[in-house]
Amino acid sequence: MTLLAVIGAFFGGMSGLQQSRAALHLERADWQVEDTSGFSTPPPRQQAGDLPDAWNPIRLPLALPIALLRQADGDATVGTSSAARPTRITWLRVSTRHLPSSNGPLALYGARIKTDGTIAVYADGRLVHRAQQLGPLWNSTRTPLWVELDRGPASTPPQEILIRLEHSRNTQVAVSSLWLGPVETLRGRHGLRQWLQQELPAMLSASFLAVGVFALFVWFRRPGETGYLLFFNLSATSFMRGLHFYVGQPIANDWFAWLTVNSLFWLVLVVHFFLRQLHQRPLRWLTWAVVLATTAVGVLTMPGLNLVQNTPRVTPLIYAVAALMGAAVCLVGGVSAWRRSTEGRLVAAGIGICVLLGITDWLLQNNFISPEGWYLGAYTNAVTFSVFGVLMYRRYVHAIGAVEQLNDSLAERLRKREADLELSHQRLRDVERLRTISDERQRLMQDMHDGLGSSLISAIRSVEGGGMSDEKISQILKSCLDDLKLTLDSLEPVEADLLLLLATLRYRLEPRLEGTGVSLRWEVQELPALEWLDPSSALHILRIVQESISNILRHTRATEIRVETALDGAGVRVTIEDNGQGFDVDKVLSSPSGRGLQNQRRRARSIQGTISWESRPTGTRFMLWLPLAREGVAA
Repeated sequence: MTLLAVIGAFFGGMSGLQQSRAALHLERADWQVEDTSGFSTPPPRQQAGDLPDAWNPIRLPLALPIALLRQADGDATVGTSSAARPTRITWLRVSTRHLPSSNGPLALYGARIKTDGTIAVYADGRLVHRAQQLGPLWNSTRTPLWVELDRGPASTPPQEILIRLEHSRNTQVAVSSLWLGPVETLRGRHGLRQWLQQELPAMLSASFLAVGVFALFVWFRRPGETGYLLFFNLSATSFMRGLHFYVGQPIANDWFAWLTVNSLFWLVLVVHFFLRQLHQRPLRWLTWAVVLATTAVGVLTMPGLNLVQNTPRVTPLIYAVAALMGAAVCLVGGVSAWRRSTEGRLVAAGIGICVLLGITDWLLQNNFISPEGWYLGAYTNAVTFSVFGVLMYRRYVHAIGAVEQLNDSLAERLRKREADLELSHQRLRDVERLRTISDERQRLMQDMHDGLGSSLISAIRSVEGGGMSDEKISQILKSCLDDLKLTLDSLEPVEADLLLLLATLRYRLEPRLEGTGVSLRWEVQELPALEWLDPSSALHILRIVQESISNILRHTRATEIRVETALDGAGVRVTIEDNGQGFDVDKVLSSPSGRGLQNQRRRARSIQGTISWESRPTGTRFMLWLPLAREGVAA
């Protein structure tokens, strides 16, 4: 946006320059100087012939001899009032006889008129413009002269223009060459000078301050990072340094003048501390020198103490001291940061440029160079803003790179960690698989020992004793075979389906039931899956159901067995009912012959189920309840 504005102002100014052929360039004038005793109000009318001294020809631009080290006669002393203070009036007379003919209002334009008093312009003896300047630190050095003139009664241009410059004895008075012509012809030239010398620097200074205020709020949140606080101080002192050039009206307050002068030293001090933070070298001798110089200038120029007299004569010396101090800070800081900090070298280079721009302003202010030059110091804020903007950009990019690098490092560590975890999980799965195989082998061995082994041992003893018939031996061997089949069936995957497990048992029992003349009624319904149903639990269920059917076949003389399944609350129920003769449940459970029923209960408790019997003379009902979800067992 700023670049577009500069381009627009440039081309607008160039169009005005091309039209300035219709204007008169005033490069010759007459002048005289009048000594007075204090600032006064310009009279409403003033003719050149009424002035007491003779006119001397001069060429414009005019730069009177500098008074940097000269003690003027009758200098003000402490306590002298402003009305009695020795002053001078410099009169300039220019002729407009060669003005090209044109229509419309006329304007008088000058790039610069430098004084610390009143500027008054007379056209044919009539006062047409007055600009009051009330202090040596606020003047028209950055404000171009612009006076719109009224034509005479017969619409004729003025024949003579008289300029009255009131100033103190030691002020460096200067006047650029003047232009007289139509308003529309000179407006572009004046607007370009006004925009580049005042408006654009003011915009840059305000932008710098806005970013500094943002840095201050960042420092409030991160008080340990003093760089943000230094950046705010830098922007604030830069803004205060040029504030008197941008205010709309003159400010006569002594404290305001003291602030604008000393802010230059504060600016150098802040830059020194900023450089120290970048190159990490204490430089105590330079720090003490800068602090003492800043303090001394602040005390010597403080209003009310009157330690320094004749401010117009001393102020240029103060600025020279500031330039030397800035050059020292730049040079020492640059050397200290040469191999330590790229950012420090960049800041030192930027401050060096600002010092050079300030020196050109000092030369222009003290009439060493032509008053038609440009105040380049107006752009020191732009240089400082650009340098520290580059620093912020570098740190922002570095922070992004650091975050990306950290993310890559974390991602790499995460990948390594995931690989390690995967390897650990694989090892755990292998260990778990081996442990499961071992547990399953141990379970099978235990079950075969308790069931099949016990039955075989009983059969062997019976055969050896000769007290058992062949049919009885056959039944024992068939029971042993059934136990073996149940053990093998429990290893088959049933996918948590209880009905599939019961169907496997039915398939194994049907050949045995056919030889006994007992019919089997299968009345089952769909049941929810039992997620906890593993081979060990399946074997317990098979054993419980097998034991119940075996008891029916051995003891009840039943002709029919009915197997039913149903959903019962938070579990499922398996019911086995026969039509044989009943028995006394309590008596059997308490007798030594009731070990089979006790084993059923034990097996049911191991899988968190329950069993019960209802026995009548017309039959017995056996019920096994199994939970849908077991406590402590993951789904």
